[in-house]
Amino acid sequence: MSKIAAKLLCTAIACTFVTEAAATEWNVSVWGKRRAFTEHIHKLADLVSEKTGGEFTMNISYGGLSKNRENLDGISIGAFEMAQFCAGYHADKNRAITVLELPFLGVANLDEEVAVSHAIYAHPAVADEMAQWNAKMLMTSPMPQYNLVGTGEPRDELAEFDGMRVRATGGLGKAFSAVGGVPTSVTSSEAYQAMESGVVDTVAFAQHAHLSFGTINQAAWWTANLNPGTVNCPVVVNIDAYESLSDAEREALDSSVPEAIDYYLSNYGALLQRWDEVLAEKNVTKVMISDEELAKFKDVAGKPIHDAWIAEMSAQGLPAQELYDLVFKTLEDTRAN
Repeated sequence: MSKIAAKLLCTAIACTFVTEAAATEWNVSVWGKRRAFTEHIHKLADLVSEKTGGEFTMNISYGGLSKNRENLDGISIGAFEMAQFCAGYHADKNRAITVLELPFLGVANLDEEVAVSHAIYAHPAVADEMAQWNAKMLMTSPMPQYNLVGTGEPRDELAEFDGMRVRATGGLGKAFSAVGGVPTSVTSSEAYQAMESGVVDTVAFAQHAHLSFGTINQAAWWTANLNPGTVNCPVVVNIDAYESLSDAEREALDSSVPEAIDYYLSNYGALLQRWDEVLAEKNVTKVMISDEELAKFKDVAGKPIHDAWIAEMSAQGLPAQELYDLVFKTLEDTRAN
């Protein structure tokens, strides 16, 4: 009997080892804290686990695996399997997708932001560039148009942007620079301290980030309709890890992206509906920029920056005009449908 019991025990242990070996566990690197900007990643993890009966799980780490500016590097060496990053943090590493950060593209809502982002992500030039970092685009993290919160007197005329110290990255930084602003690209996690210490006068963020990183608590005013553009923050996966998935696991991951994005949009929409209440609670003045001043901003920071981007990226061998045209073709198709 003791021999039979021993054999059964060994079999049970062996089965346990097989089960553990068969399970897939991914580490996911993000930053800050859980917020509207990361809800689609949590939803994706839930869906994948559900579809695979718990055999494919994701551990989402907020800053424990990497700094936000180093997430793409971490993906490239396989330090973790999935990560989120923003194009403006290292524009030289992800040149093709910076077309999505050009100011005044005219993207009107989050649905359009999803459409243009995923169209650009699917372009071969983007896939080739990301492959250099062993990264595959999975989904976007759509954000509404950025707007400023600021200290001191409200700035509602373009002339008042001259000398304004602003936290803004990528194309937004170039836009403010074009009208005399002084952009700095401190990370989102550093923005509150930069504002509190007076390193910057203003911070350009989407609404969720003003809440999550506390800049709204330093603000005296907020521009409701400046809408100069937004940043683009994809979620990527390590190519080797993706290709190592079983067919069922890969299907579970890929098929969960649309539902994760839908959940994100619903959750973010609820936040936007509460925004006016937030401003009132924190005694932040809503500033409306006149149509005349907005037109001046677009004239200086719109097409001239677009043309410069096309010329610069074309000189580097990218199909810049093709990528640029794809943005507007996608917007046209999305609105038609």
